[in-house]
Amino acid sequence: MVSCSNPVSGIEIQPTGELATETSGISSTGASITTLRNAATSRIASFVHNLGSGIILDVRARTPWYLSDWTDAWNYRVIPATALIFFANVLPGIAFSLNLIETTQQYGVAEVLISSFMAAFVFSVFGAQPLTIAGVTGPITVFNKIIYDIIEKQPNAPNYLHFVGWVYLWAAIIHWVTAILNWCNFMKNVTLFSCDTFGFYVSWVYLQYGVQVITRQFNGDFDGALVGIILALLMLTTSFLFQRLSETTLFHRHIRRFFSDYGMPISLVAASGMAYWGRFNASNLTTLPVGGAFQAANGRAWLVKFWELDGKWVGIALPFGIILWILFFFDHNVSSLMAQGSQFPLRKPPGFHYDFFLLGITTFIAGLIGVPAPNGLIPQAPIHTASLLIMGKPSKNDTDEEQIIRPSPRSGDDFNATVIDEKRLFDPSFSRREVPVAVVEQRVSNLAQGALCLVLLTSPFLHILGLVPRGVVAGLL
Repeated sequence: MVSCSNPVSGIEIQPTGELATETSGISSTGASITTLRNAATSRIASFVHNLGSGIILDVRARTPWYLSDWTDAWNYRVIPATALIFFANVLPGIAFSLNLIETTQQYGVAEVLISSFMAAFVFSVFGAQPLTIAGVTGPITVFNKIIYDIIEKQPNAPNYLHFVGWVYLWAAIIHWVTAILNWCNFMKNVTLFSCDTFGFYVSWVYLQYGVQVITRQFNGDFDGALVGIILALLMLTTSFLFQRLSETTLFHRHIRRFFSDYGMPISLVAASGMAYWGRFNASNLTTLPVGGAFQAANGRAWLVKFWELDGKWVGIALPFGIILWILFFFDHNVSSLMAQGSQFPLRKPPGFHYDFFLLGITTFIAGLIGVPAPNGLIPQAPIHTASLLIMGKPSKNDTDEEQIIRPSPRSGDDFNATVIDEKRLFDPSFSRREVPVAVVEQRVSNLAQGALCLVLLTSPFLHILGLVPRGVVAGLL
């Protein structure tokens, strides 16, 4: 309450009635404004302080493990993992890009291989989650094809690669903002159901593209198309049989693991060789299209000067960049989650914020050199981790968890007594059972499969790649 005093008489005059109420209200309002101002200032300071904190924490968490990421690669499991992921990454990526290559005439096999190498190099050397395999996926090829279909219908259509370069640049900027604002924390709310649902969607994309690769062969020689179907079925069944044999108790455990590690590459080589055996060789098979060694499509320069695009198309590219960001935000992070699932006994920490920032860099580089933007691969990422598993006998704790509750002979009706099931105790298949005990967490296998993409770009290996029938690739999908 405010008081007024008479300087002469010293008598204080207290405000009463409405004046006192108004004066008190002004004081409380001022205090409220000050409180709100302080709270807003505190929130702003906290917001600024948290900018990039996720990236910093990821770097701090992974830095102590960086040296061991290389030294731990001194393990045999790295060799089959490299071979498996190389074939599982490159050939499906080329198969996904076939429609894009043949329709747009702006991409070739070289662009797909360069994109795969770039992603492997960046995420294996600099990434916080080196087990995550990145490359060219089905959704990005569909996305690029849709962009081509849209802009080619427009009058005075812009240069396709220039427009895509701006789409990738906008997407890269949003990637960086997302990582700095720690929006990858949203992945804490993603459940196993979401991962399985997205994996189911990707599986259907693979199936659709496999059928599409086969049906497009009927545009050419009919006999060659029929042989392509036979080769696709041969590739599918042999690789499936190898995988099923690896899950049985037949043969020695090393032989079963050999089937699991090399079944798919062996099936690929055998099915491709079958195309050139006997009367199959007389058919006009459709093979993978390859160009010159390290040459971009149509002989263009590798540097795409997308900054020469007209201003109106730069703005039009922004919505496409937002769509690409949404696609990559879910696709890449879910693939990272699946590669580091709870079923794998991992001991090194993840780094979602930092890796998503790196994904923005690879997206920008992809637009700069005119290649499809890479991102996390499903199912290749979890397959890579599974191929690095070290199997062993279950521990005593694991065995205790599988004990069967049933009445003991001495306990009468006491159902709380626990005994080990004699059937499982003397079952040879149970005694030979193996469980994952560790994962070879390292960076070499990812880097090696990316380096093999560069080797594949040399003339001798490009010639061999050009001999692979499309039907075999369809069976691989």
